[in-house]
Amino acid sequence: MTAIPVPAAPHRPDISTLSDDDLVPLAKMGDEPAIRAIVQRHNRRLFRTARSVIRDDGEAEDVVQAAYIKAFTNLAAFRGDAQLSTWLTRIVLNEAMGRVRAVRNTTGLEDIDMQRASRGGEVLQFPSSLSATDPETELSRSQARHLLEHAIDQLPDDFRAVFVLREVEGMSTEEAASCLGIKPETVKTRLHRARKMMRQSIEKQLSGAFAALFPFDGARCAFMADRIVAALCHGTSGTD
Repeated sequence: MTAIPVPAAPHRPDISTLSDDDLVPLAKMGDEPAIRAIVQRHNRRLFRTARSVIRDDGEAEDVVQAAYIKAFTNLAAFRGDAQLSTWLTRIVLNEAMGRVRAVRNTTGLEDIDMQRASRGGEVLQFPSSLSATDPETELSRSQARHLLEHAIDQLPDDFRAVFVLREVEGMSTEEAASCLGIKPETVKTRLHRARKMMRQSIEKQLSGAFAALFPFDGARCAFMADRIVAALCHGTSGTD
């Protein structure tokens, strides 16, 4: 009996190595690995973008999820005129800004601020490419990160979105302008003013910290006093 040759299944490259241009056609066909690869590739940028508008971690995640669902259910409308990342970012911005407008239409701004304050400690954790070498180093990085996050959160909405897209995500002026629907010149102006406000905010936060530099108190101070008293009692100068 002659065996019937079965054609070997075509070799599929590692999905993570495919470009967005290669992944989109697969995602349009409902290919789950392609959809997962797109989500994992763009998660950080989209979360940061949503967070720059919403200023709340949990709601920013909801925005990103809703934006992904809209994007994948309307993926046939994506023609490739812009990069996939830009297209997704626009969807996230529209979703986030729509939610902000909806809240403002039904809730006073003062109430919104109180709701945010009641949640407490909601800051965007910007991942660091550097690995901590010890707990003290990690603590220093964490403190610096929180300092920056707080300064970013204090920026007005329009300036905060520009700053995050340009400085945190590294978008070009043109790409940020396209995502936000504004002129490149406006992006440049807002970025310049955002940097100035960031610098002022950080300086204000640090202004009260200088008095605490190089502390010489507590046990260290008491030990010095003990040494001086001991030296005086023995009639020495303490420099022997």
